[in-house]
Amino acid sequence: MNVFYEEAGTFKIGTILADNNTSLQIEAIHGKRSKIKATSVLFKFDTPPLSEFMSHVHKIVEELDPDFLWECCAQEVEFASNTLAADYFGHSPNPVESAATLMLLQNAPMHFYKKGQGRYKAAPPDALRAALVSLEKKRLQAEQQARYMEQLNQFILPEEFKPRLPQLLYKPEKNSIEWKALEAVCAETKHTPVKLMEKCGAIPCSHDYHFNQFVWQHFPSGIDFNELDSQPVANNINDLPYTDVAAFSIDDASTTEIDDAFSVTSLSLGSFRIGIHIAAPALGIDPDSPLDKTAATRLSTVYLPGNKITMLPEAIINHFTLAENTICPALSLYLDVSDDFTVIKTESRIEKIKIVANLRHNELEQHFNEIALNKGDFQHTFSQELSLLWKFACKMENQRGKANDINSDKIDYSFEIKNNRVTISERRRGSPIDKVVSELMIYVNMEWGKQLADAGITGIFRSQTNGKVRMSTSPAPHQGLGVSQYAWSSSPMRRYVDLINQRQIIALLRNEPPFYTKNSDKILIAMRDFEMIYSIYGEFQRAMERYWCLRWLVQERIQTINAQVIKENLVKFDHIPFITRIPSLPEMAPSTYVKLQLSEIDLLERTLHAEFLHKQDA
Repeated sequence: MNVFYEEAGTFKIGTILADNNTSLQIEAIHGKRSKIKATSVLFKFDTPPLSEFMSHVHKIVEELDPDFLWECCAQEVEFASNTLAADYFGHSPNPVESAATLMLLQNAPMHFYKKGQGRYKAAPPDALRAALVSLEKKRLQAEQQARYMEQLNQFILPEEFKPRLPQLLYKPEKNSIEWKALEAVCAETKHTPVKLMEKCGAIPCSHDYHFNQFVWQHFPSGIDFNELDSQPVANNINDLPYTDVAAFSIDDASTTEIDDAFSVTSLSLGSFRIGIHIAAPALGIDPDSPLDKTAATRLSTVYLPGNKITMLPEAIINHFTLAENTICPALSLYLDVSDDFTVIKTESRIEKIKIVANLRHNELEQHFNEIALNKGDFQHTFSQELSLLWKFACKMENQRGKANDINSDKIDYSFEIKNNRVTISERRRGSPIDKVVSELMIYVNMEWGKQLADAGITGIFRSQTNGKVRMSTSPAPHQGLGVSQYAWSSSPMRRYVDLINQRQIIALLRNEPPFYTKNSDKILIAMRDFEMIYSIYGEFQRAMERYWCLRWLVQERIQTINAQVIKENLVKFDHIPFITRIPSLPEMAPSTYVKLQLSEIDLLERTLHAEFLHKQDA
C-alpha cells in the first residue's frame, strides 16, 4: 500500500512499511525511510505503481486550468479538494486525479486560499483580479529586466536608464528593476556598477561624475540661485561716511570674492595707521530674508580646483566685493602704530572707501619676496606700504610666539585648470605675502572677537585646546594661534559664521540691539551646521585635488615618481599633494625618499597602483 501525504507544505509519496495507527513507517521511491504522522496522509493507493504515479499526476496538472476551476468551485465557502475534483472530472476521482487536483490548488495561491489539510476557499473576485494584475506586472518587469541585462552585457545603455542616471549612479533604489539588472550584470562581468555604467557611455566625463555626485548629495535643488540672482541689493552706501584712504587687496589670480583690503597712512613722528578693510555684505543682507536663508543653508563657499560653488549669488558678490577702482562699503579696523610697530590705538568704523588696486599673488611675488626684503628695497607701487605691513606682521607673529612656526616649512599647492589641462604650482607657506595677509587677518579676528566679548555681545568664537578646535558662543583661547580669543569675521562673503559675526559687530558699532542673543536658536543651529558642512566641503575639496593630481599624472605620462615616506607605508609624491599607501614598500624611516613605479590610474575611483622600485638619495 502507498500513501500520498503532505509534509512541510510539500506533497510526497511513499510505500507503507509499518502502520502504527498514529504514525507510519514509509519508504520513498529512492529508498529513503522515514516516520510520518498518520494525520498527514491525504489518501492511500495501490495503483498506479509508485514509480509511475507522479508522472501521471503531472500530466493531468498540465491540463488543468486554475481559472476554470476557480469558476467551477463554490464561492465564499470552504470546500474539500475531492469535492472539486468530483465536479470537474464528473465522477469520484481516482488517486491520480485527486493528487493532481490537490497540486493545482496548492500551486495556485492567488485563486485558492488554503484553509486546512485538503480544504480550500476560492479567492474573492476583486482579490483575484488584483493578484493577477500584480502577477502580470511582475512578468513584464522580468521581461524588461532581461532586456536591460542583454543590453548592458553588450555595453549599451538602455534608454530607460537615461532619465534616472543620477539616482542610479549616486543613490540607487535597490528594488528597482534597473538596479537589479545592473547588479546582475556586474556579478556576471565582475565590474563595479560605476565601471559598467562608464563602459555603457553613462559617464562621459570623470570630473563631472565626481562634481555631480557632490551636488546631488548636498545641493538637491541645484547650485543656481534662480530669482535671488536678479533681486536688487539694498544700497546704503550713500549713507556711509567716506574715508579717503588708498586701499589695496592681495589675493590669488582666481579670487572674485575679495573680502579684505589694506591701507597704510602716515602719521606724525614716524607713526602710521594701518587700515584693515573687510567687505560688508551684512549691510545689504537682512536676517531671515530669502537671501539670508539661502546663505544659511549653504554656509560656505565650496572650493575645488578650477571651480567653486559660492555661498552668495554673483550679483551680491559683485556688489560687495572689494574690486579695484570702486568705492565700496566696508567694516574697517584702524590700528595706530608707533615707529617700533606697537599698536597704540584701535578704532572700528562702518564706512565707504576706495579700492585702488587688486594685487595678485603671481604678479606681486615677483617683487615682494624674502630676497627683495633682505636687500632692503624692492620696486613696486606699494613698496612702502608692503614693507611697513611686513615689519608689523613680523612683530605680531613674535608677540603670538609663532615666529618659528613649523608651518613655515610646509608647501601650499595651487591648481590652474585651462581647457581640461591642469597645472599644479608649489608655494612655500610663510612667504612675505602669506605672512602679511594671515597676520592682519588674525589681528582683526582677534580684536573684533575681543570687542564683542568686552561688550557682552554674542559671537561665534573658535578656540583650540590640546590640539582640538571647537566653536562656541563663549570666547576662549586659541592655543594654535596664540591669542586669547578668535572670532571669524574677515570672510563674510565666503563663510556664514563671518556674516553672523559681522552683523553683531555692526550692531555694536551702531549701539543697536544685536540680532543674535546667546541662547538664540539661529546662532546655535548655524554654528552646529557650519562645523558639519565645513568639514564636508573641505573633504570634497581634498578629494577633487586628489582627482586632479591623478589627471596630472596621466596628462604628463608619469610612469615613475619620487616620493617621501611619511610613516610606515604611507608616502607623499614629489611636487603634487598626493598621499597614498604603498603595500610593497619595505620598512623605512620617515622622510626617506623612494622611487615608485605607477600604473592602473583610475579616475573614477581616484586610485592608482604604485610599486616600490628603490631607495633614493635625499
